[in-house]
Amino acid sequence: MKKAIVYCIALITIVFTSCSSPKKVKTEEASATTGATEKTTKTNNTQEMTKVLLKTTLGDITIALYNDTPAHRDNFHKLVNDKFYDGVLFHRIIKGFMIQGGDPDSKTAKAGQRLGSGDVGYTIPAEFVPAHFHKRGAVCAARMGDNVNPQKASSGCQFYIVDGTVYDNDKLNMIAQRTGKTFTPEQIQAYTTVGGAPFLDGDYTVFGEVIKGMEVVDKIAAQQKDGADRPLEDIKIISATMLR
Repeated sequence: MKKAIVYCIALITIVFTSCSSPKKVKTEEASATTGATEKTTKTNNTQEMTKVLLKTTLGDITIALYNDTPAHRDNFHKLVNDKFYDGVLFHRIIKGFMIQGGDPDSKTAKAGQRLGSGDVGYTIPAEFVPAHFHKRGAVCAARMGDNVNPQKASSGCQFYIVDGTVYDNDKLNMIAQRTGKTFTPEQIQAYTTVGGAPFLDGDYTVFGEVIKGMEVVDKIAAQQKDGADRPLEDIKIISATMLR
């Protein structure tokens, strides 16, 4: 089944999820869900994180993997060392939202072939950390929908990088009303300045962030695409390499 994300405002489907009961935006700390810790981003010094260089056909992207999402960090590390990501495509792109890759079927995909169903045969338990949210540049795990995956377990290989949109407080209130989410002061600050994808918070594990190359993410997201959001010209991860 295709892994997707639902854009609750524009109704753009990428990884299955759903909106819940209305609430106002609140500036209180959001409660943790399954697997969450109470750590903050201040404890995550990027100099101490594992870093990965993604060399793509449109440029280089460097990401840092959070230490307080260890299962996702270690799995990504293993796949990089196994050269799993070498040759995979960014198979779905939506400007102002995200770019998605990691489907092993994309390595040999024909032009126009629908992608998004490939996997490695296992999932990873969700690791929701309140301090990690869908700000611009966040690296997150795709997953199957709640109807078949109520535990919100992550795909073992597919991931997306948030390109993001800047929201004002009224739009954040609209998202809160449609999804039942609350946003912390830190989230509100990020979403109203650098932007992100706030409607996904608490539903998909955020396990890293881009520390160099967001202009490449923007370039990828802006490419021409077909009706399934696959780029008309393949955008390939030439190689993924551990930097630390």
